[in-house]
Order: sequence, then C-alpha cells, then structure tokens
Amino acid sequence: MKPSLDVLSLTRRLLAFDTVNPPGQERACAQFLGKLLEDGGFETDFFEFGGGRTNLVARITGVGDSPPICFTGHIDTIPLGAIPWTKDPLKGEIEGDRLYGRGASDMKGGVAAMVIAGLRVAELSKSRAGMTLVITAGEETGCEGAYFLAAHENALGKAGAIVVGEPTANSPIVAHKGALWIEARAIGTAAHGSMPEKGDNAIYKAAQAVTKLQNFDFEIDSHELLGSPTINVGTIKGGVNINSVPDQAVIGIDIRTIPAQNNKRVYDELKRYLGHEFELDRLVDVGGVASDPQHEWIEEVFGIMESYLKEHPPVCGVSYFTDASVLTPALGSPPTIILGPGEPVMAHKTDEFCYISKIEEASAAYLEIARKWCGL
Repeated sequence: MKPSLDVLSLTRRLLAFDTVNPPGQERACAQFLGKLLEDGGFETDFFEFGGGRTNLVARITGVGDSPPICFTGHIDTIPLGAIPWTKDPLKGEIEGDRLYGRGASDMKGGVAAMVIAGLRVAELSKSRAGMTLVITAGEETGCEGAYFLAAHENALGKAGAIVVGEPTANSPIVAHKGALWIEARAIGTAAHGSMPEKGDNAIYKAAQAVTKLQNFDFEIDSHELLGSPTINVGTIKGGVNINSVPDQAVIGIDIRTIPAQNNKRVYDELKRYLGHEFELDRLVDVGGVASDPQHEWIEEVFGIMESYLKEHPPVCGVSYFTDASVLTPALGSPPTIILGPGEPVMAHKTDEFCYISKIEEASAAYLEIARKWCGL
C-alpha cells in the first residue's frame, strides 16, 4: 500500500465521487476502489445491475478451511435536500476533528476504514482465513445492489462473520429491524365537485384507512433488543384539482418489522385489514437481523471495541435497516455486527460530517478484528 494513502485521504477521495441516489452512478467510485484493492493483492469482481450501478466484491483467500470474514458497506448517498449546505458536499472540508461531505457518516468513512484495513491485512503473511469486502450500490433505496449480488450465482460465497460499516459511532450493534414500505392505492369514481354524489371519493377512503391504521395490531411479542414493530403513514397523495371528486388516492406506509416476523405475512395481514378497495404495492421489503450477543465472535468484537470506547459497549439494536437484511442470509447467516465510525444522528442531514478520529479508530479496530479472525 502506498505510504501516502491514509484513511482520511481515502475518505476525502470517496466523498469527491457524486453517488447521490437517485440516480446513483456508483461505477466510477467502485472502479476506483477495485483498482486500489487489486493493486493491494485482492481479487476483484464487478457486478452491474443497471447503467452505472456497480457493486464490487474483493477477496483475499486464506490457506485453511475457515470461511472468510466479510466487511460490507455501500457507496451510494441520499440527495442533498432542500436546505442549502454551508459546506461543499463533495470537497471533504475539514474543521478540527470534523470531516464534512455527503456520505461522510453514511457511510464513506466506514468504507474507507474497511478498505484501508483490508489493504493492511493483504500486506501480512498468508492468513488462515480469508477476507471479503462487499461494496454495494443502491443501498439507500432498498438494498438493490445487495439483492442483485444475492441473486447472482457465485457472486458472494459464504462468510463466517460479517461487519457492516453503517454509522454507529464505533459502538457495536447486534440487531436491526426490517422494513416493509407499501403504497396503498384507493380507487374511486371521478365526478364534478359540484355533484359529489355522482362520484366515489378516493380521498375519503384513504382518510378512513389512515385512521384505521393507527389501530393496526401486529399481534406479536416485542423483541428484547428491538422492541415492537411499528407502522407509520408517511405520505398521502390524491386528486387532480379542487373541483373534482378524486378517483385515486395513495398512502405511503412504513412498517418496521422485528426478526421473528415474516414480511410476506405482514403484507397479507395488512391487505386483509384494509380491504378489497385498496391495491397494495411493495416498494421496499427487507427483513430484520439479530445475532446472539453471547456468540464467541460477537463477544470478541465487543472486547476489542471496549478499548476504543473506554467502556464495555451495551448490547443493543437499532430501528433502521442495512444491507445485512440481504447479505446475512445470502452469506449463510453468520453472526453479524453493525459497526462504523459515522455519527448516527448525522446520517441524511444537511452539512453531514464524521469525526476524523472515529474513522481512524474504526480502521484500526477493523484491522484488529480481521487479524484475529484470519489468524494473523
């Protein structure tokens, strides 16, 4: 690895790639990382699921029969938002310990940290077990890239453990909720607004459904770390002009599930609950993930992070989803930890930043985690 390439420099290079999704256009960023890893001794493969939508899988193999450890992160970012930034979102401006830019926390800092750790592992002598880096496109819009890899024969293989570099401020997380995003469309009959009795108002149907959804019961015990599943109506759209009876109205429903739930069953239950007057479309459908906090490897990672956090991390879960929803089952359901340098509260915010010290800590921690797994 080139001596001048440190984790801060790499993070700033990644921030300079405009990978706002939509449209994504992650290809150039993925190719840059692929060349870097290939020069460092990794075998690399690229998998495109659309124009410019590129996933990267990079591997170094071990000499034993143990499965590799997998580090994964995504390189797409969300749009900048309506509020103007005071920092250039692509320049990687630095103020003290803060590195600014779209994706600094979510999650190009984490990707840079795992790539630098991987390059350092590759410099060491042949390991007992290998290491796989899975860098995805399209995570922000429902894990599109991860789904493409999972469906592609021989793209992923198996893994013995997974580290997901999403923002956790370097505190390890062992569980997260799944997500089921649904558009429910009410169909009515159009008529002139002066003669509403001649039509069938779809907005009234949608309004009644919204009120009804407040009482939807999942009928399942809460998860010890994730709590209960939740439902939220996030959008409502309907009508074309004020003086017409609307013949269509659409409500956007965000359900966050827990690992014991089956998303298809939840979808079927919701369809029955709303009734035949609604057409339902699934926009995002990803499951929850939970690992045993007493698993030997999980406890080892918690022990490693204790030295960085200066206290033993609490065992907890989070309500957002990650690519682990797709990659953990696709890689053989190994123990999975979410662990990244980003600040959770800065994800998706204007003037997003990440603490430089956290990115450096994450890279050092990733290296320690990988070395222990690989027997180095």
